[in-house]
Amino acid sequence: MTTTPTHATDVTEHERAAAQAYIRLMEAARAVLTDPALAPMAGVYLSSPMAEADRALRRAGLTGNEARLLRLVSALRSPGGTAMA
Repeated sequence: MTTTPTHATDVTEHERAAAQAYIRLMEAARAVLTDPALAPMAGVYLSSPMAEADRALRRAGLTGNEARLLRLVSALRSPGGTAMA
């Protein structure tokens, strides 16, 4: 059973890095895809953040474990991010 992380000790350094890389990818995607001038070049602009997130997910053992990743991202994005500080 996987639990929602509530303390810094519940999250590994690699998991934290994967969650942060995923957030950077989502923010980059939002920025690129909402700008009509950049949207046609989305593949070019997003290839680096996608590769970074993919590497980080593999390193953390989160590939295919979207539920765990999204819980980590949620904890990181919570007010103050205290769950993963």
